[in-house]
Amino acid sequence: MSPINDSSTATRNKHLVLDGFTRFAAGDIDVLRTLLREDFVEHSPGNPSGRDAFIAYIAEAPVARARLDLKRVIADDDHVVIHHLMTTDDDPRGVAVVDIWRLAGGQIVEHWDVVQPVPEAAHVPHGML
Repeated sequence: MSPINDSSTATRNKHLVLDGFTRFAAGDIDVLRTLLREDFVEHSPGNPSGRDAFIAYIAEAPVARARLDLKRVIADDDHVVIHHLMTTDDDPRGVAVVDIWRLAGGQIVEHWDVVQPVPEAAHVPHGML
């Protein structure tokens, strides 16, 4: 098996998602206009599909005003997985989030996520993140 080089699909997709995550975490919601394909499919309950509907929804959602602390990134061909901590002033312990993004042609075409509230440290002696 040959090593992955910087021109691999996984590496390109990882850089694309990381750049988008960094910009979004800094408050740039408009980055989603170029990152998401117009027919973007959202798999999270209650979140709309379609780029424009999803962006309008996210702009009003708590994540748009939260602090996002990246913990790890995993890339495999057309999928990129981001594990991060999302906190707000009202919820300093926050939630652990795993986002799974599928990309095609340099844009995100699908998204899944798993969100779990972070309990008190005594309940997770080895940490969650």
